[in-house]
Amino acid sequence: MTSAMDRLRRLLGLAPEASNLPALDENNRLCRELDQNRPLTDYVYTVLDTELTGLSARKEEIVSVGAVRVRGLAIVPGESFSCLVRPSIPLPKVSTLIHRITPEAIAEAPPVEQVLPGLVEFCKGTLIVGHHIGLDMSFLNRACRRHHGQPLANPCLDTMRMAMLWREKRSPSHYERFSLNISYVLTDLAEEFDLPRFMAHDALGDALQTAYLFVYLAKKIARTPPLTLKELFRAGQSWRWYM
Repeated sequence: MTSAMDRLRRLLGLAPEASNLPALDENNRLCRELDQNRPLTDYVYTVLDTELTGLSARKEEIVSVGAVRVRGLAIVPGESFSCLVRPSIPLPKVSTLIHRITPEAIAEAPPVEQVLPGLVEFCKGTLIVGHHIGLDMSFLNRACRRHHGQPLANPCLDTMRMAMLWREKRSPSHYERFSLNISYVLTDLAEEFDLPRFMAHDALGDALQTAYLFVYLAKKIARTPPLTLKELFRAGQSWRWYM
């Protein structure tokens, strides 16, 4: 997501204003220069997930971030990012019931402004992947704007939409794709495709779960013919996504 001022500067042929974080500026420069005409195997991906105090991007906050690396459409062992985050607002009991993170667990955790530099460095120049990634990015970019003056410019891929695209490609019936028996919940897709299972509602566990789903779907979708990143984005735009 970009601000109105950033869009205006782009229309006028001006470079976006610099942030106060050099790694963020370098990341955004690399992402703006990214060649989208290469096959999916050529890119480096950061698959991430966040756990939140709630779902309102305006008032809720991040309490945990997890991310793993995918390179050559394979998960890279040992390349991961995981951190608890201390929000500036009280942690609602209902959120603890979901992600099992207690007020005591985050009492000594760093605030988001101390977490962002390391996360930006981990994501630098990569494509970001997530399940319903728009929600995660809305929280991350709000924090980046607040503390560093610029959002992340990384192109994003949504595994939920990729699952819809794969179902469209393989479904013999147009109406079958809209069956009420179909689920796009991350854990349900992992079970459907017989993928390894990880702890749900844990940021690093969900990032790993999403990474396995992404690798599976990317290989299926791009099998014949080899698919470029631009073609995948175009396929996503042509589909009437439903949430």
